[in-house]
Amino acid sequence: MNSIELTIRPYQDQDWPSVWKMIKPVFRSGETYAYSPDITEDQARLVWIEKPEITYVATGEADEILGTYYMKPNQPTLGAHVCNCGYIVAEIARGRGIASAMCEHSQREAAARDYRAIQYNLVVSTNDVAVQLWIKQGFEIIGTLPAAVRHARLGYVDAHVMYKQLV
Repeated sequence: MNSIELTIRPYQDQDWPSVWKMIKPVFRSGETYAYSPDITEDQARLVWIEKPEITYVATGEADEILGTYYMKPNQPTLGAHVCNCGYIVAEIARGRGIASAMCEHSQREAAARDYRAIQYNLVVSTNDVAVQLWIKQGFEIIGTLPAAVRHARLGYVDAHVMYKQLV
C-alpha cells in the first residue's frame, strides 16, 4: 500500500467538478451504491452535497481530490443522534489508505458533532474491501438484508447494516 499525505477538509463549491468526476463512475457501475446508474449530475449533487449535513474531501499533496465522504443524521429528530456516512475514493487512489483515513476522520467529526454512533444502512455484501475495512475500523454487522440490492453484474445480493457506538 502506497500511503500519501492527505488533508481532509470541508467540501467547497469549486470542488464539485472533481467530486462529480470521482463519484460518477461509482454510481454508474451499479455495484456499491443503490443509486440509479442513470443518476444525473444534479441528482448526484443533491444526494452527496446538498442533503447531507456536511461533505468532506480528501486531497493529496498537489491538492487533487482523492476521496470524499458525507455525514448526515441517519434518521430525523429522535434518531438524529446516530449519523450516516457514505465514502468514495477515486479509482486511481484506491489501496492507499484514503478510505481508512476518511473513516477515522468521520468518527472524530461525528463525536465532535455530538453523534453517539455511526450507522451504515446498506453496505453491499459483495463489496468485500469496504466490509473488511469497516470491521477493521470497529464497525459490526448488526443485520443482513437478503437480496436488498440489485447489483449490476451479479443480480440481487445481500446488504449489511453496520454500526459503531462512539460513546
